[in-house]
Amino acid sequence: MDDAYVVGDPDGLSPLQAEIRDVVARELHAQLAMRAERIELADVPEIAYQVTLGVDRVLTGRRRTRIS
Repeated sequence: MDDAYVVGDPDGLSPLQAEIRDVVARELHAQLAMRAERIELADVPEIAYQVTLGVDRVLTGRRRTRIS
């Protein structure tokens, strides 16, 4: 059993996974809003790049927080 279930997290995600899910969802929401609710196949690499930057900010911030 995953620890997330033990602490009562109903979606079963660790705090890091939940943070990554949230940053991905925010970026997709922003991209859909900018693109009139439609993502073209040609736009996928740019969207993936933006998602990657968001995930990197999450991971970098977590590492910096642990060191401090």
